[in-house]
Amino acid sequence: MAWAIAVGGIGAVLFAALLMFAWHFAATLFLLFAGMLLGVALNAMATLLGRLTGLPHALRLAIVCLAMAGLLSGIVFLGGTTIAQQATVLSNTIKSQLGSVKEFLEQHGVDTSYLDFTNAAGEAKPEGSAVTTTTPAASQSHGIPGAGALASSGGAIISQTLKVLLGTVSVVGNFFIVLFLGLAFAAQPSIYRAGLLFIAPAKYRAQATIIVDRIGETLERWLIAQIITMTAVFLVTWIGLAIIGIPSSFILGIQAGLLAFIPTVGAILGGLIVVLASLATGWIAALSAFILFLGVHALESYVLTPIIQRQALDIPPATLFAFQILLGVVFGIWGLALALPLMAIAKVMIDHFKAEDQAPARAA
Repeated sequence: MAWAIAVGGIGAVLFAALLMFAWHFAATLFLLFAGMLLGVALNAMATLLGRLTGLPHALRLAIVCLAMAGLLSGIVFLGGTTIAQQATVLSNTIKSQLGSVKEFLEQHGVDTSYLDFTNAAGEAKPEGSAVTTTTPAASQSHGIPGAGALASSGGAIISQTLKVLLGTVSVVGNFFIVLFLGLAFAAQPSIYRAGLLFIAPAKYRAQATIIVDRIGETLERWLIAQIITMTAVFLVTWIGLAIIGIPSSFILGIQAGLLAFIPTVGAILGGLIVVLASLATGWIAALSAFILFLGVHALESYVLTPIIQRQALDIPPATLFAFQILLGVVFGIWGLALALPLMAIAKVMIDHFKAEDQAPARAA
């Protein structure tokens, strides 16, 4: 009894320590998991290419990487200027529409003090504030800031510049980390698989092998299906908005395709952005864009996902949505974006242990 209590206590302490470690280093762990997903995707595409050709794995992976790099380079080269221009127009349009929404709510008695889309410096002063008088000396020195104002402005500019630079470096650094990890995992998947299985105790290594292989197969099928779905959403959204006559249709199609990676929540965000951007063209265009969004959502939810991902994942929508909200609130954008693959891994493990528990009962 004492031995069982001691072992149980040690296990509880180790589990609590593991949870604390995952909590404090969640961003790093999500970054590593994203790199692993990229490696699985590259390996899956190389495997598909291997079914058509008998080339070695390294050469197939090189062909896949060169094809993807060429595709991205072509998009940037052919549509880089268009993407930049449409991104600027879209940003200004969204800001303008948000301001219009705030004004509409204020006219109907809704408190929008928590929505600040304007510059506080440009707002009117409240009643009762001190009124400054203009003297001739002040009027003569109008437009010439003092030393204190220059120092304050310079400090603010430097602070904002540092924030932008640090944010840019962080994003670029994370991108290259994910890219390097993905290429490393995809180049030698057997080595990392063997290393992962070596960590498992020898007694449970056979079960660990089955679980790891099933997880790899599930993620490969899901990623291939997700890439096809994202491409279809991008093309349908882009072509549909271009036919309607919505400006920035290309960049809106790109964001809709990228947000399709996040089930349910991504589709809602993408549709909201499309409708807000379409309001600047008129209510008819906005209504047409909303109908297009409903069609794209129906295509994704009731045609592409059931047909393409039927063999990949079978997770109830309510369970998936609740898990997304939980991880999104706790871990932010990383948890929201990677909720589905994490849940797929958990489902594979649960199904495996459930099947093992049911096997003795069936035998009896």
